[in-house]
Amino acid sequence: MKRGVLLNAPLSALLATMGHTDEITVCDAGLPIPVGPERIDLALMAGTPSLQTVVAALFTDLVVEKVIMASELKTVSPLAHQALLDQIAEHARDQGKPITIEYCLHQEFKARSHQSKAVVRSGEVTPYANLILCAGVAF
Repeated sequence: MKRGVLLNAPLSALLATMGHTDEITVCDAGLPIPVGPERIDLALMAGTPSLQTVVAALFTDLVVEKVIMASELKTVSPLAHQALLDQIAEHARDQGKPITIEYCLHQEFKARSHQSKAVVRSGEVTPYANLILCAGVAF
């Protein structure tokens, strides 16, 4: 049995193949997933797993240099936005490297997800609760 924190085989394999600037889209249950990127569907039922739970799992083994979110998240779902900002800030402290945060319109976000290495679907049902994690380097 794998000894690390992250037990999901497809997520472990994805993180093992990430290189500098590669991107992973972590999305809610409703985001359209484009043809092209690998699809890792973790959604079990509404709210399970939450976006924050999936992000926490990815943060156990991923250096992140940038996060991209839809600007609509700030106004439509401000509590979720703040929770993600707090989670990102904690990960930046833990990895010892800053994380840049960028925003774009939701339509642009959906288009940007096409260049992700993978799209990881959560069971999140909070409007606009999606983000793109851009990999950094550990050195």
